[in-house]
Amino acid sequence: MDLLLPETGRTYVVRLDGREMRDTDAVFLQFYDRLKLPDYFGWNWNALFDCLRDLDRLLPADRYVLIVEAADEVLPGDADTRRLLFRTLLRAGRRWSFTRRSDGLDLSRLVIVMSCAAASAADLREQLGLCWDETVS
Repeated sequence: MDLLLPETGRTYVVRLDGREMRDTDAVFLQFYDRLKLPDYFGWNWNALFDCLRDLDRLLPADRYVLIVEAADEVLPGDADTRRLLFRTLLRAGRRWSFTRRSDGLDLSRLVIVMSCAAASAADLREQLGLCWDETVS
């Protein structure tokens, strides 16, 4: 979905379905299809990070919003790989938050929204917090 917001410029919004991310290949497929990643996408975590880092080259916009619906259902039974995904997303978001233009204005921003059932929110928040600690340390 591509939204045009007059005051803020062009915002590219992508919805990803955690229920469809049952294994690593399905995770990469969701990102490949929904973000229209290039054919040279490497189908690995470093390649996903590289593409998220370079979204402005792949999909020109002022802001990007990635919504992971049912984030609590991503990679069921594979906590290690789920942590890899979450760390990759956090690294990409962190990278975008520190990017500046030479004129001092912020470049495009990346916002990642993780939604889940209310009953899973505390657990998901804890998982993301641990991934954040690993990412910044």
